[in-house]
Amino acid sequence: HTCSGITDNTRTWATRLVGWGYAAVIVDSFGPRNQRSICNNPDLVPLRVRGQDAHNAATYLRTLPNIQADRIGIVGFSNGGGATLWAMIGVEIPVDRGARPFQAGVAYYPVCSGKALGGPYVTDLLILIGKDDTWTPADLCLGTVAARTKDPRPPAIKVYPGALHSFDLGTLPVVTPSGHMVGGNPEAAADSIAMTKAFLDARLEAK
Repeated sequence: HTCSGITDNTRTWATRLVGWGYAAVIVDSFGPRNQRSICNNPDLVPLRVRGQDAHNAATYLRTLPNIQADRIGIVGFSNGGGATLWAMIGVEIPVDRGARPFQAGVAYYPVCSGKALGGPYVTDLLILIGKDDTWTPADLCLGTVAARTKDPRPPAIKVYPGALHSFDLGTLPVVTPSGHMVGGNPEAAADSIAMTKAFLDARLEAK
């Protein structure tokens, strides 16, 4: 979920994934920490901590009889997209708690550093972001991708011209209190949803 916590869009995505035939779990990084939103202070729940939350959830899922333990992916949005990037880093995987790499990761308009932070990515990753995003700029994500071309699993990226932050929302663009324009772009949303399904299916479907 984003820096705003679990929203209707989070639940829409979970429902969409179930419709594609996957089990879906929403990982709440804020509620157990008595937070509702961290948009004004992202350091309240650091990205790497949120990445660990995702790994802890996956470790639990692997104990369930209806889950294919070697076919688990992660999808994150905005701040949660940044957490997804951290979850891809090999040295950030809490192997001491039984975690292991995800098989696929999709990051929608993530918080990117513009460079390679931490060790190499060890999971296939797809970044989807709008060219006109002023909250999490596409250029920073392009820089991150360029800095990781020699990783064992170099990330892929698609930048959507004319798309803003949160382009997958089914809402008209609005200005946030922080001054960023956010909102839906039907063409980018439809293409990104199709790309996400194809990306996950290629890596998670039983052969």
